[in-house]
Amino acid sequence: MATDAPWVLVLPDQLTQEVGPLARDPRSGVILVESDEWMSRRPYHRQRLALLLLNSREFAEECRAAGRRVHVACGRASIAELIRDVHRSIGGAGPILCMQPAEREMRSELAPLAAEGLLTFVPHQGWMTTTDDFGPMPKGGWRMDAFYRRVRKRLGILVDPAGRPEGGAWSFDAENRERWDGVPASPEPPTFAMTRRRADVEREVLERFAHHPGVLDVRALPATLQDTHELWSWALRACLPHFGPFEDAMSTRSRGLFHSRISPVLNLLRILPQRLVRDVLALDIPLACREGFVRQVIGWREFVHHVHEATDGFRMGLGGAAGPVAAAPGDAGFVRWSGASWTPAGSAPAGVDGGVRPSWAAGCGGGGTPLPPAFWGAASGLRCLDQVVEGVWAEAWSHHITRLMVLGNLATLLEVDPRELADWFWVAYMDAWDWVVEPNVLAMATYSAGEVMTTKPYVCGSAYLRKMGDFCDGCRFTPGSTCPITPMYWAFLSRHEASLRENPRMSLVMGSVRKRSPEQRSDDERVATIVRELLVHGKPITVEALR
Repeated sequence: MATDAPWVLVLPDQLTQEVGPLARDPRSGVILVESDEWMSRRPYHRQRLALLLLNSREFAEECRAAGRRVHVACGRASIAELIRDVHRSIGGAGPILCMQPAEREMRSELAPLAAEGLLTFVPHQGWMTTTDDFGPMPKGGWRMDAFYRRVRKRLGILVDPAGRPEGGAWSFDAENRERWDGVPASPEPPTFAMTRRRADVEREVLERFAHHPGVLDVRALPATLQDTHELWSWALRACLPHFGPFEDAMSTRSRGLFHSRISPVLNLLRILPQRLVRDVLALDIPLACREGFVRQVIGWREFVHHVHEATDGFRMGLGGAAGPVAAAPGDAGFVRWSGASWTPAGSAPAGVDGGVRPSWAAGCGGGGTPLPPAFWGAASGLRCLDQVVEGVWAEAWSHHITRLMVLGNLATLLEVDPRELADWFWVAYMDAWDWVVEPNVLAMATYSAGEVMTTKPYVCGSAYLRKMGDFCDGCRFTPGSTCPITPMYWAFLSRHEASLRENPRMSLVMGSVRKRSPEQRSDDERVATIVRELLVHGKPITVEALR
């Protein structure tokens, strides 16, 4: 294998020849790794594992077709150990090149190899923005809207020559909040023909990772570059023209509505964000649809990555250290739910821990509830929660509002341990990486990181869920009457009144909290306690139990 051409380690989420060292040198050889330890470090959804294996193997074929040497290292060992073996097998001829890992966990795992001279990192070129766009932490924390405006101006996206936003507003988020009642019809996502490689991966996942949760459907997964382009063409044609108004809508009749479903392959770099933005800007569709999608890509996606990297995975908060660190990767409550032990293929390498445990709620007397079995599929009695969870375990995906305002909201109202919730998102979603789930769960959904990147907890009662979706239709509970979510909401705000009363973005709702009588507050907490006890013990909530 020895040669003068460089070898490049391509990590599982860097499957591109368009940027980075592979783009610079067509002679570069490619090293790929399939580590059972890494894939079983947590009880990941089977669909996530299949996505990774399919795309890695198709990428290997693409590199061979481009005339590159390809070495695939497979085994039960960790990625770091497999790379050590590869380095020895290529004669130890200098360091292997690698784009800087996007994940903090992967950076920690590979840091010893870089320190020993086995790996040399080069900048990650899969982003559209830079640390200069982001800047140091302001006194009150980073805010996405300020970042988004700077980037829009610098890149000249949806702005006039004077740097003013098209349409007179930087965001049309307030307009993109229509409920979907079936019109226009939501599109069905594409499926892909069964191939020998899909059949092989299906068999391997069912055999090697039989103990992992989730439904496996390899035909639903884009694998080749052609598959990715087909998925994206479908999104441009069928989804984006209606995306804006229904961006925040939820429905039992359509899990995806008009969302593109492109995030799993985008986060593998099978398609680059520059391509997505360019193609959407070229569409003849309403401005609110174009801006809404652009905001998700160059606003939130780039923003949360910068926050995660700048805070070292939230190990640093506004006032210094943000909280203790879990010693080992967590199972997100899998063992409690399944009754089975969780046995990874090997021990996590030195330097890999279970992530930080920041908890704003813990400082206010909450935040320690174990993740209920309802998140693993046990019936909760709440139709919104049960429908979304069923979809996640069927597809390893759901759109961003169900993640935030159903799963995140209910977990926060239950005072679920934020670390365990973040681990669950990491396990359950095929587009999940630490830079994705930790900002969205620890900072945004649960507010456990405080004001590092958000200004308030994203919580709601049943009124919002009824306004934006149809989950309440056919539920055993009636919004505004028997549904426990609104009392849980008031109880949460009452418990944290001292911390939230001076928050300017919470002033209106906290004024309503102050008007609630002692009897109302007592009943709110009574309902919240009953719900928490039932769900933690895997029992469904009933109207009778709340009386």
